[in-house]
Amino acid sequence: MGKSVVQLLEARGISRRRFLGFCGAAAASLALPRSAAGEMAKALASTTKPVVLWLEFQDCAGDTESLLRATRPGVAEILLEILSLDYHETLMAAAGKQAEDARLAAMMQKGYVAVVEGSIPTGAGGVYCCVGGRSALDMAKEVCSGAAVTIAAGSCAAFGGIPAAKPNPTGACSVGDAVPGLKNLVNLPGCPVNVDNLVALVVHQLTFGSLPAVDRNR
Repeated sequence: MGKSVVQLLEARGISRRRFLGFCGAAAASLALPRSAAGEMAKALASTTKPVVLWLEFQDCAGDTESLLRATRPGVAEILLEILSLDYHETLMAAAGKQAEDARLAAMMQKGYVAVVEGSIPTGAGGVYCCVGGRSALDMAKEVCSGAAVTIAAGSCAAFGGIPAAKPNPTGACSVGDAVPGLKNLVNLPGCPVNVDNLVALVVHQLTFGSLPAVDRNR
């Protein structure tokens, strides 16, 4: 059985005070009451870190840059402790078949989280964006349909963004429009996305077993 988030933090010299501060910041970013921070801390003390697959499609990598510049928690903590980022084309060392194998292995993990960065092209059979010989649309359908949570990170993934502006030659659209009917889809717009909100969202799922309340725009 894997170590809990708290055990991993302690092993890397992260104090309990700093950990509780993170829980407080996560609760505040979701507009939750102060008591929620304690519930988050308790849940993370016994929860193994979730597996995350981060897909990049029609984007400028701004959301990835936001991830790399996160300060609370820092990117090292996000990658190594809070989240298990098993697939991310820009950040992972693997390439080619090894990268594809890593994606497939991550999809075998129960309760994995899918993060999509960038809009998804649907025109001309999806030929405008292919990864490993697969169209972005096909990959998004495969990964997101089996995810416990799908996070559309940034304005392009959430609402189509600049790639979807007229005349939109690639048929770019949001994750929700490209893969309709997704359960547990949350749009986190922004250019780039606020990575603290992204991590807080995952922590909420781990703590309460559900996503926070969202409006009609998800």
